[in-house]
Order: sequence, then C-alpha cells, then structure tokens
Amino acid sequence: MSDTTYGGPADTPAIEAHGVGRKYRRGWALRDCSFRLPAGRICGLVGPNGAGKTTLMGIAANLMEPTAGTLKVFGAVPDSAEAGRRSAFLAQEKPLFRRFTVAETLRMGRELNPDWDQRAAEAIVRAGQVPMDARIGTLSGGQRTRVAFALTFGRRPGLLLLDEPMSDLDPLVRHELMGTLMAEAAEHGTTVLMSSHMLGELETVCDYLLVISSGGLRLAGDVDELRSAHSFVTGVTEGGEGVPAGLARHTVVESRSSGRQFTALVRPDGPLGGRWETATPNLEELVLAYLRTPDAPPLITPGARVSGQPAGYGREAAA
Repeated sequence: MSDTTYGGPADTPAIEAHGVGRKYRRGWALRDCSFRLPAGRICGLVGPNGAGKTTLMGIAANLMEPTAGTLKVFGAVPDSAEAGRRSAFLAQEKPLFRRFTVAETLRMGRELNPDWDQRAAEAIVRAGQVPMDARIGTLSGGQRTRVAFALTFGRRPGLLLLDEPMSDLDPLVRHELMGTLMAEAAEHGTTVLMSSHMLGELETVCDYLLVISSGGLRLAGDVDELRSAHSFVTGVTEGGEGVPAGLARHTVVESRSSGRQFTALVRPDGPLGGRWETATPNLEELVLAYLRTPDAPPLITPGARVSGQPAGYGREAAA
C-alpha cells in the first residue's frame, strides 16, 4: 500500500478525539473519550446498546456537536468541507429514496459527489445481481443494503463510518457483503469504523478495536496488541475466596472460582508466579470480560493514545 490513502497522508490519524463528550437531558451519553484511529485500519466499535457508539459516530459524521472536547477527521473538524469530502456515514436504517430506481440512486450519487466512482458503485450492485431499473422500495433488505454500500463506496471516502449496517440481514447475505466491504477497503486503503454486536464476525475482519461501555472508553488499539497484553489463567487454589496471592500484583480484569478451580483474565505485570495454565484470549472473550467488569481499569495501547493521555489508563492511573 502506498503512503497515502483516499483520506490523506497515512501518518495523519483518520480520527483523533480529545476528551470528547456529549450530554443530553438524561445525562452523559459519551464522556471523556480520547483515542486515535490510524488511517487504513478496519476498526470494530463495540459496546452494549446505549453505550455511546452511535453518539461517537454522529459526532465524527457531523450529525451532532460534542458537549465537551474535540474530534478531528484526517486533521479537520467534522463540520469542515475537507472532513465532509473525506468521510461517509451509513446509518443502520440505510435511508434511500424508495421511489428511485437503482440507476437513479447511483446517478444522484454521481451528481452530488465530485470524486464519484461510477465503476465501483455499479460493480457492488451488479455483484448482487440487483436490477438497475428496479425501484428501491421493491428490493429485499439485502439488496437495499448493497445499494446503500454502493452509494457510500462510490464517494470514495477515506473514512467509512458504518453503524450496524448488517444487523437486519441473514448470515449468508451478511457474509457476502462483509467480503465486498473488506475487498473495497483493502483495494483503496479506506479506513473503516464499524459498530456491531457480532463479535465473532468482527474478529475475522477487524485489526483495530474500540470498546465503549456506559459512555466511556474501555479498550482501544490494535487487536493483536490488546489480546497479547492479556492472559487467561486457570489453576487450582487452596480454597478461600478472592484473588490468589500469586496474582495479586497483576491487573485482574475478571475472575471466577468454582470449588478449588480458579480462572481469570489477567493483564500480567511481569511473569505469572505459580502453576497456572495460560492462554491468549480471543476477541470475544476479551470484550465480554471488560463489559462484564466495569470497575476493571481500561487499556489504551500506545498506537491509540493521544498526546498527554495516560499510558493506557492502566494500573498506574488506577493506583
């Protein structure tokens, strides 16, 4: 891949957020969110319903303003023409004009976007055998999603924001469209930020991760770095409750005991003492442990930190 993308120079983060927060009448939907998403990464945005995922995407897409903090898209504020040209947002509802034909929908995209790529848009539609003369309102859910993808990719954005775009599709169509998405992103160096509840699916396509819970950032960074920073430990204890003494100096994210059997997800601070069986957690195991344990200190890997941010909100910050 070259040192530039459709978004701009590769060394410019696709998104950089400093203390971003958004408050509604009922309270904070997002608070003190700081991270950087490097250009060219495929990033999964994960969290329970109401965690702040859509709010974060809405701020990046210039659909709402933050109450606190700043966020930039390829170095530009979201309401600038530069950020608008370099980013595209696809909502879960995938709004399209139902009375338009597929061809009319793509024509609209061509006339509204100076950098429009008609060949790429038509290729995505034709790959799903969607008739160009069919009206949007007559299409199946999978076909409408494919047209929405074509309309979004035709813009050739440097940053693609996808808010649970495939949640209403059957597994086969979802798999096909995910393959289309990954192929297009790889070919053109597009940065993708995609929210989803399908953790197993994200693990096969994402190399970057943001986990949000209760409006705050819990995990951020390269997936391999996040996984390798943790260990699943399993062993036999001498009875009693609580964390065994041999693990006390490490960050224990989550632990469980059943009789003398003890298991835990640990962020080791050096070698693990004792006779423990260890394994590296997969993405789903890692995310669920942090979501189940809101008191565990967050972890932000070096590549995801912004200037002045603590080293991962880790043990030092929690001490």
